[in-house]
Amino acid sequence: MCGIVGIVANSPVNQTIYDALTVLQHRGQDAAGIVTVDGDAFRLRKANGLVKDVFEIKHMHRLQGNVGLGHVRYPTAGSSSSSEAQPFYVNSPFGITLAHNGNLTNAKELIDEMATMRRHINTGSDSELLLNVLAHEVQTMPGYQLTSDQVFDAVSQMHKKVRGAYACVALIIGQGMVAFRDPYGIRPLVLGKRNGDKGQEYMVASESVALDAVGFEYLRDVAPGEAIFVDNQGQLFTKQCAENPQLVPCIFEFVYFARPDSTIDGISVYASRVNMGRKLGAKIAREWEDNDIDVVIPIPETSCDIALQIANELDLPYRQGFVKNRYVGRTFIMPGQEQRKKSVRRKLNAIAQEFKGKNVLLVDDSVVRGTTSEQIIEMARESGARKVYFASAAPEIRFPNVYGIDMASASELIAYGRDVEEVCQHIGADGLIYQDLKDLVAAVSEENPTVSRFDTSVFNGEYVTQDVDQSYLDQLTENRNDDAKTKRDSEQSSNLEIHNVCHP
Repeated sequence: MCGIVGIVANSPVNQTIYDALTVLQHRGQDAAGIVTVDGDAFRLRKANGLVKDVFEIKHMHRLQGNVGLGHVRYPTAGSSSSSEAQPFYVNSPFGITLAHNGNLTNAKELIDEMATMRRHINTGSDSELLLNVLAHEVQTMPGYQLTSDQVFDAVSQMHKKVRGAYACVALIIGQGMVAFRDPYGIRPLVLGKRNGDKGQEYMVASESVALDAVGFEYLRDVAPGEAIFVDNQGQLFTKQCAENPQLVPCIFEFVYFARPDSTIDGISVYASRVNMGRKLGAKIAREWEDNDIDVVIPIPETSCDIALQIANELDLPYRQGFVKNRYVGRTFIMPGQEQRKKSVRRKLNAIAQEFKGKNVLLVDDSVVRGTTSEQIIEMARESGARKVYFASAAPEIRFPNVYGIDMASASELIAYGRDVEEVCQHIGADGLIYQDLKDLVAAVSEENPTVSRFDTSVFNGEYVTQDVDQSYLDQLTENRNDDAKTKRDSEQSSNLEIHNVCHP
């Protein structure tokens, strides 16, 4: 999962993009990058680390220009090496740079095709691959000045070749900014505007909260398959570029990734989480009628609104039993299981008096690998809890994700091959309850009934792009499990050392 921002303004955009990326930091903490267009050249800074660490004053001074884009990353395809930080760029045609949120499902096929076009892919990132596909299509357009129709034709041709999930923003030197969303709208993308001193300014971003933070007015979500083009004169053009678009957004955006103050596809993330709590609370009351729970405690922060609603449904006290260290990254999106394990106790500390002598119900948004859940339950017991029950606002995650979430290997998922009781024993809980899938879908769609279908592949194995089979999943597991990523990071570090020796 990543966060993207693109802005066309009539004043320098470096600080605005920086501020927007800090608001989207929750979507990726592995790397950050900003590129601006300064005359006929790109100004680029990207590196591993948080936004506040990657960009120093000297970098901000160099990022001149009124047009730019930014990216925060956590790795799925490829590795966590700094060589795969975004944005990527190519020099031909014109000079194009791109930032991407999502994952392509036909990457191998595209790599072979790009090779026949004499386009070499330098990294294992499908974002660089997507950039080259787009660049090839733009290159087929005649003339030195692109029209909006030519830009949209290029995106249309790209849609026909590319499969998977992708929300993207790209800059074409001398032409303008283009943003587009895959034909299923799996990954989010919003459009906003602001009245500048010299006319309208436009912005696209992964979440509406980024628009709010920098003073842009939310206009609407970019539709599935749609492309947005803002030319160098600041004119906005839009067109549907996919043949059979349909909105099937990723439901995990609402469960976990997005900020509660964001609205995605007309759905309030906060309200959807309240609805999740209401429905899960009703299930707990129904199935655990004789429960002996004394208090409901959330595992901060995503589950706080869910847990509060559960407490209301059960007529039980709600307490904050954990204090979160905000300077430790989200464990789920940390590359590598060992890093996730080591960070849990640095991330959370228990308030002992909220646990001592009590039967507690811990509430989390989901249970993915089980590492965090197991350690938090241990912390609750060490703090004196008599019994520890556990509730998940999402159903059992049994299948890999192929659309940009780091759940590539089924064997790394705690619910894979286990029933609920076995998962309960594995994490050391006295009881475990999951949200039903139909209730989760209802909780989210309740806020916008026009959205009736969601990507729920991690729960039921139904992949909306209909191009995922077992051989693909086996290949994905081989390429993207923790061991494979560690090996690639080591190899890329070695290559970088050799490069530095040869070219000091």
